[in-house]
Amino acid sequence: MNAMGVRWTSGQVLALAPDEASREAARGFAAVAAWEEAGASEELLWGRREGVEEGGGGGAYRTVVDPAGPAHACTCGAGPSLCVHALGLLLLRAADPAAVPDAAGPPAWAVRARAALPAARPAAARPGPADPAAARRRAERRAARITAGAEELERRLADLVRGGLAAAGRPGPGPWEETAARMVDAQAPGLAARVRELGALPGSGPDWPARLLEECALTHLLDRAWLAVDRLPAPLATTVRTRVGLPSPPGGTVLRDRWQVLARYDTGDARLTTRRTWLFGTGLGRTALVLSFGAAGRAPALALPVGAVVEGDLTPHEGSGQLRADPGEELRPAGVPAAPPPGGTVAAALDAYGRALRDDPWLDSWPVTLARVVPARAAYGWQLADADGREALPLTGADRSRPGLWRLLALSGGAPVTVFGELGHRGLTPLAAWSPEDPAETVPLL
Repeated sequence: MNAMGVRWTSGQVLALAPDEASREAARGFAAVAAWEEAGASEELLWGRREGVEEGGGGGAYRTVVDPAGPAHACTCGAGPSLCVHALGLLLLRAADPAAVPDAAGPPAWAVRARAALPAARPAAARPGPADPAAARRRAERRAARITAGAEELERRLADLVRGGLAAAGRPGPGPWEETAARMVDAQAPGLAARVRELGALPGSGPDWPARLLEECALTHLLDRAWLAVDRLPAPLATTVRTRVGLPSPPGGTVLRDRWQVLARYDTGDARLTTRRTWLFGTGLGRTALVLSFGAAGRAPALALPVGAVVEGDLTPHEGSGQLRADPGEELRPAGVPAAPPPGGTVAAALDAYGRALRDDPWLDSWPVTLARVVPARAAYGWQLADADGREALPLTGADRSRPGLWRLLALSGGAPVTVFGELGHRGLTPLAAWSPEDPAETVPLL
């Protein structure tokens, strides 16, 4: 048994956070690099990072957590609710117990801090669900902050267009980062991410002014949609809230099926690793995206093997498209697939992508399966063409240098294959392929 008697899962820890902004900040502290000293004893968890001064200033903090409460004390000066540092420690321990090693006892500073902790309450005495009225007030305050941020971003975009796109890159990325930081302060991480994308475009290629204008238009559209979100149809309003950075809760009809694992890949930054797993329901004929998360540099816990078939429930998230879904229970192995998911032509894939954009104009990509396509070289790079040669889709630039492209060429050998991938405005990112000679074998392309 581990030294710390009470162990929280990552989901339980994140459920303790008051809002999405706190969850996002806590994930930033769920990394070994965030702590100079971290440890666990039978009843206590602690972490220390020195900075300019104590009391939370200058980045300095010392945190202790009693998981049985849960209760905490931290030099950041947060109130009775678990602060982002305490949540980060619990997340780090949940993701990788070795990162918060067991110890015989806490250091002296943690012992002193522990004396200030309230006594752990028995489970029966713990508070029930959060007060709905208080939750509504928090949501209204956050919405007001996002509205103020959206209005400020509108002024920034107007100044940019008024001054001319050609001068957008002269000041450097500093003003964009400042604007992105203001969006973070407004608790709109989705808007912040779009602003950072805008800041990365100037000087990024010969066509950067056109791409910058496109992204400015989409950002302006998102701003205006948020300012009118109460008048939008319910599915689109949920999509807009998700795009600005509000959480998209699961709330659709539970889907029970046998799910074929089509593809899986990880992306990450300095704070978080995100795993995207694409599943296809063999009975419902529905594609779903499962997201799982881990601390920076650490793989998320969910690791479904590509090509396998699992059985269980998925609950779709609300909003247009409803691609993302959460497993409702452990997904159990259920055999191997006999064939790839049904595919269509390039024209059918483009139609599906167009319909998805109608519901979500800010969509980056859409899952498609192409049947009987052949990889071919074109003047601009590689493409996937219908076997009859009528239509083709370009492959995205990043994939032209990936080993997966060469696996796809070797699998095809000039003959038609079935390909699953993500279709976006810059082309198709192939993720998996199947050969007619062995349709039960999924070949990962990432």
